[in-house]
Amino acid sequence: QLQAHPFPLAMAEVVEFRVPNGPDRTLLVLGLETDATEHALYSAFSAFGPLYSVRLRRNAAVAGPGYYALVKYYSARDANRAQRACNQQCLFQKSTLKVCTCTRQRPFPQQALPLNSHKCQELANHYLGFNGWSSRIVTLQDISGFEEEENKEEDSRASPSSQHCKYLCIQELTILQHGVCTRGIGVAESPVDPSQGFIIAMRNAQKLAAQKALSDAFQKILLVILENGKVAVEFVSPHEDLVDCLSDEEFKGLLQVTDLSFLDLNPEGEEEILSDFSMDGE
Repeated sequence: QLQAHPFPLAMAEVVEFRVPNGPDRTLLVLGLETDATEHALYSAFSAFGPLYSVRLRRNAAVAGPGYYALVKYYSARDANRAQRACNQQCLFQKSTLKVCTCTRQRPFPQQALPLNSHKCQELANHYLGFNGWSSRIVTLQDISGFEEEENKEEDSRASPSSQHCKYLCIQELTILQHGVCTRGIGVAESPVDPSQGFIIAMRNAQKLAAQKALSDAFQKILLVILENGKVAVEFVSPHEDLVDCLSDEEFKGLLQVTDLSFLDLNPEGEEEILSDFSMDGE
């Protein structure tokens, strides 16, 4: 639950580190000319707030030449401002555009997927600043040894092309100015490509696990955005979250003596991209 604040919540909007959900965050842009580009759309609409995505699509044959676009914001307030400012304007082309809030016959999913780590970092940098948050890796551990015995026997008989490595990562996210410190957990598995070798697979698994852990940590906070642009940060993790309750040494020790069934190691979310993350930290 949100804590009490000295400002009315009616004047604030909550932004989560999740894929934006709901028609009030998506704009439909009609009347785009044939030379329109996603870059031009992004440049024009990002002036009103951070964008989750811009998708350019060709008109149906019955509609004639040209394109339409779907522009998705994290903030419904930003989307509303953009719609009012850009509707019936030319922006980057000669003819005027029609910009309206997107409506769908099919309902939006009730639970939005977590953002991948790259988009989490983009969103945090926009609202908190590049120096407004930091992260560190608490532990990065090979957990292939936690497989059940029959799976181990299968792996020992498997050909090199079917072998894999598996890593677990705990990352700590700190937002010092707002007094927030939390952790996330991620696990990743990478097959061993005989043409590249085990080291490449190991590094890929480590990077993916670290990315998933950072994304998981961001899921535990909410950004409360005021109309004047000021930002408050809320911590929303359950009180009994084991990852947050244990010290570094306690958690490392626990991994040595127990299985991992108490942790949700495979939450659904956006696909991580290896090139989006550096193991050197923030």
